[in-house]
Amino acid sequence: MSTDSTSRPLCPMHHIAFPESGPPRPGTLATGTPVWLVTRYAEVRQVLMDPRFDRRSLKAEDAPPLLVVPNLLDTPDGLLNQDGPAHQRLRGTVQRAFTPRAIARWRPWVASVVESLLDDFARRPRPADIIEGFTRPLPVAVISRLMGLDHADWDRIRDWADHALSGGAHTADEVGTAMLEFGVFCADLVAERRKDPGDDLVSGLVAAGDGLGIDERQLVILVLGLVVAGHETTMTALGNIVVHLLTDGREAWPRLAEYEDNAATAVENLLRTVPLSEGRVLPGLIRRAVEDVELGGVTIPAGAVVAVQINSANRDPEVFPPGPPDLFTPLSSPTVVFGAGPHHCLGAWLARLELGLALHRLAARFPGLKAEFTPETIEWREGQMTRSPRRLPVSW
Repeated sequence: MSTDSTSRPLCPMHHIAFPESGPPRPGTLATGTPVWLVTRYAEVRQVLMDPRFDRRSLKAEDAPPLLVVPNLLDTPDGLLNQDGPAHQRLRGTVQRAFTPRAIARWRPWVASVVESLLDDFARRPRPADIIEGFTRPLPVAVISRLMGLDHADWDRIRDWADHALSGGAHTADEVGTAMLEFGVFCADLVAERRKDPGDDLVSGLVAAGDGLGIDERQLVILVLGLVVAGHETTMTALGNIVVHLLTDGREAWPRLAEYEDNAATAVENLLRTVPLSEGRVLPGLIRRAVEDVELGGVTIPAGAVVAVQINSANRDPEVFPPGPPDLFTPLSSPTVVFGAGPHHCLGAWLARLELGLALHRLAARFPGLKAEFTPETIEWREGQMTRSPRRLPVSW
């Protein structure tokens, strides 16, 4: 069985079918590397939390290739590819800035960004593109303020980010050139904040990293990764969620407008059922067994590559009710949308905050928001690790 999905039609992301839950089974990456595909909720969590499945060994000399064209995920010194004490030390430089308590303090200014963007959007001629006017600039504005990048050239940063998470849209040389330019930008940013620190996240990272003796290269890569992750996934999720809510999920729109708590509950359900990626580049989160491990009745041999399919796990009928979800019923079990264990997404609470406020206030401000697109007319942003609409014309 191949886990490549290049033959799938470009339907809305919430229509994509993922592998059914079942025991770990063999597959093949696009590079030809054999992989064990893990789809059941319990076993996905086990892999993500068990130190016998790690990331660092994926960068060992004997490791098989994972990506046809390298990107940011391939960086050996990056946070994603560290494990154990080295990972915790690097993660510790930024973790305190993303706790639920820290995120709660940001709620007023995130809400003000949402309202300002909606004010501007309401003045646009109709039909208006909600991607250009709202779903793309929102996470950019938030991460800009958080990292002190309000005056940065975001067109250039967006181009670098597209290369950093390229899934085939760019050649290896193009990715290498863009990453070099992006790295110089982040290195200059680190040097600037070390010389003239402020109250932004980059200044905090530099101070913490210097105090812990973090290698300069790792610090630069950490800043680069935060710039990319800080806007890319939220932008992608929000665009795909809007597609769902203005088409198949239209009946939820009035209830999103009623209370912020409704929107917060809906976000958890929407993230579970509207994926970021369809698995064209990689079939899931990748780990490697460092010793023989029994997993779901199957022995995964040492050195084997494992792909955990979080989209399948979030639909596991043993854990989550099958069929279309009631968006406003709280889930009885936590999803693995943001991973689990040591590599659980640092920005999970910020993403939840942005998405919840965005959906609630968008629905409240535009109760009659109407799609001026159909699933067939959507132009998709392809060739990345994720897929999202390039533009979505709407009226009200």
